[in-house]
Amino acid sequence: MWIPKKQPSNLIIFIFLTPLILISVIACILLQASERSLISSSSSSAFSWKSFGFFKSFSLISFNGNRNGNFNIFGQVETSSNDGSLHQKLVAQSSPSENKREEVVIKKYSRIERLEAILAKARSSIQEAARNKSSISNHEDPDYVPQGPVYRNANAFHRSYLEMERLFKIYVYEEGEPPIFHNGPCRSIYSTEGRFIHEMEKGKFYRTKDPDEALVYFLPFSVVVMVQYLYEPGSHNMNAIGRTVSDYIDTVSGKYPFWNTTLGADHFMLSCHDWGPYSTSYVPQLYNNSIRVLCNANTSEGFNPLKDVSLPEINLKTGELTGLLGGSSPSQRSILAFFAGHLHGDIRYLLLQQWKEKDQDVQVYEEVPANVSYESMLKKSKFCLCPSGYEVASPRVVEAIYAECVPVLISDGYVPPMSDVLNWETFSVFVDVKDIPNIKKILMGISQEQYLRMYERVKQVQRHFVINGPPKRFDLFHMIIHSIWLRRLNMRIHD
Repeated sequence: MWIPKKQPSNLIIFIFLTPLILISVIACILLQASERSLISSSSSSAFSWKSFGFFKSFSLISFNGNRNGNFNIFGQVETSSNDGSLHQKLVAQSSPSENKREEVVIKKYSRIERLEAILAKARSSIQEAARNKSSISNHEDPDYVPQGPVYRNANAFHRSYLEMERLFKIYVYEEGEPPIFHNGPCRSIYSTEGRFIHEMEKGKFYRTKDPDEALVYFLPFSVVVMVQYLYEPGSHNMNAIGRTVSDYIDTVSGKYPFWNTTLGADHFMLSCHDWGPYSTSYVPQLYNNSIRVLCNANTSEGFNPLKDVSLPEINLKTGELTGLLGGSSPSQRSILAFFAGHLHGDIRYLLLQQWKEKDQDVQVYEEVPANVSYESMLKKSKFCLCPSGYEVASPRVVEAIYAECVPVLISDGYVPPMSDVLNWETFSVFVDVKDIPNIKKILMGISQEQYLRMYERVKQVQRHFVINGPPKRFDLFHMIIHSIWLRRLNMRIHD
């Protein structure tokens, strides 16, 4: 039988490869140890970037130093360049005898990765604060410390608000000309739309001129002004408004990369006009993806509380709050419930049909009685009825809060403002449309003790609905921004 001879070359290859394999294993172990030695490049760095695990999977093969020499690897560091981008660098010394270290970029993080790392740190901080179930925030604040059951979680809200003040940056597109763009009404029932646009244009809060560092992008058009200039009364044709919105999106998406990067998800528009939601339907990505800040916050008409923001409707007839804030003490409020307003939609029709001038406790009018002011009636009522009109939003909600009158919300599908922060059930009453005939019974069933608690809570939340010029911390402007901030926190963007 023929027996093959042993090949000496195989033995030589085996002897040669075994040490190389052992050396490779040792090298991998040392490499893993070096990867664990991440350090911050600056003691003043705001974040510990290594906690996000960004630096675990990058090979050192891209290190372009002198590979023929001997290198002592000291570790990897994160640092920021002048343009704000985050780098990962390898620190090495070419020779033990040379007191010289070389830093080489082995990974440059994208704008989105950098921004998402910032948000990840903020989310973690807020989640940690949310674990504290105390009804009072444990964060120090010279202006205001949220507390009590009016907040869903006072500590988490306060932490989130502080993170927003520290980190949130908004880029306002400069394209477009007034009056349709960069402008809006600061008086009338649409005042919140114009006031917000004007504050963003001033640029004193949150605005950045560098779009690369922005977390969200504002589309500064006014639907109210579009209706004034572009809509032909009686035509029932909104195409001119829709085309204007669509053309503006085409302009900014063609000039900048930001809209196309996220399909509009990190962009927001704001409108207090009833047609605000419909105007966004001309751009499907704006309607489905973007943050829409709307007074007409109706879930039956496409409002999505997970990404959209409910905007309070405030009727500033003179543009000022003079005489609107405050009211009588509880003992001086002789009227159980009050409403005055014209026929405007089905819900008001039912309310007027059932209660118009029929009861001294539940005083409902189309017109306020002669020689009596509307504001004075609010200020001496315990409860103020806030029925929806043709659309769900009503300025009577904020009017009631200003007058320290407990609001009674009567609507279908309405999402009250700041619902993710404020526990509306603690300072207001919700009445189903079908229960309009039972309003008096429902309100009489609230004990005096419970009413007094609700009254004090209305006074507490009032600060969040007040329009100040210039804005003050925790007021309406900042709370609108905070609602947008929360939607951005809920979003995770990938390259």
